[in-house]
Amino acid sequence: MKDLQLIECPRDAMQGLHDFIPTETKIDYINSLIKCGFDTIDFGSFVSPKAIPQMRDTADVLKGLDINEKTKLLAIIANERGATDACTFDEINYLGFPFSVSETFQQRNTNSSISDSLKNVDKIQNLAIKNNKELVVYLSMGFGNPYGDEWNADIVIKWCQVLYEKFGIKIQALSDTIGVASNESVSYLFKEIIPILPEVNFGAHLHTLPENAKGIIESAYNAGCRRFDSAIKGFGGCPMAKDDLTGNMPTELMLEWFSENNIETGINDVIFKQSYEKAITVFPK
Repeated sequence: MKDLQLIECPRDAMQGLHDFIPTETKIDYINSLIKCGFDTIDFGSFVSPKAIPQMRDTADVLKGLDINEKTKLLAIIANERGATDACTFDEINYLGFPFSVSETFQQRNTNSSISDSLKNVDKIQNLAIKNNKELVVYLSMGFGNPYGDEWNADIVIKWCQVLYEKFGIKIQALSDTIGVASNESVSYLFKEIIPILPEVNFGAHLHTLPENAKGIIESAYNAGCRRFDSAIKGFGGCPMAKDDLTGNMPTELMLEWFSENNIETGINDVIFKQSYEKAITVFPK
């Protein structure tokens, strides 16, 4: 059984905000998260500043981070150019690429087709290997989509197999981009896919309403998932999806569930509380 891996996502929390968060504020907040003991911090992205202006200072943020040996850094990229930029930084461990099982959302999110995105995966994986990085692929719209594109569990499983068997992607995050996953669908999909591809570390990147959070975490964990993305207070979401998008999985609710079930997280509770209080000042109400 894989060890529990918790990924805090300040990048996901910040990226859709209209008002620019000053670089020094980002650095201070992310440094507080690094001290908490998370396995990975999804800290920034190398994408067009026209598309995601909030992340235009990612390289500058990186320069100010107090990196330690326990916590790794992940940067989101949307194409080969972004991956090339990210690979110039030794401090970055993971490249995160959003691959959608919905053709419509793939166009909205990265301005490319699924076919073109597979070509991007191939190029980015080669870059990652060459530069000692690991590619994390997010299967966006992994639990359904609002666009009318065909969706079922077999479609998701097919793409997971393609990503591993053709491109060697060993970390894949099943992503509920719009908050439509149910306890049953989460449980079913992880129970189905994990035995099929035991070499793959399957993660859960689940946007949800706070009242549904613990049930979904329980369903994923009991189905064998050990990699979880979240953001304090559920801040953020995907700016390329619907305007009324539900937020990220709230980290504090996820940690509560693990504590209630006597599952060790490795998170320093005292420092996390400090980061939680800091988040309230960083993000607008």
